[in-house]
Amino acid sequence: MLALVRYGRHAADGERISLQGRRLVVEKETAGRLERAEFDRSWVHVEPKAGDRSLITLSAHGRSVEVGRYVRPELRPALASEIRRALRAA
Repeated sequence: MLALVRYGRHAADGERISLQGRRLVVEKETAGRLERAEFDRSWVHVEPKAGDRSLITLSAHGRSVEVGRYVRPELRPALASEIRRALRAA
């Protein structure tokens, strides 16, 4: 029974990255807890945390958030590139 409760709390875990006007918005849900971070898109830096297959760090103005936890490690560089392209778009 405990395993089902644990699974239930993590079934909706995930990350959402979106552009809303001039803001990059990151929402991460873990075990029913929602975290939200917003950045001015013109100041965001996109970097691997450590090495090409690591999590992706999005940072600006002394704040940072890691994303890519639910993406296979070999696909994280492509995700980082896609985020960079979206940030550069008008």
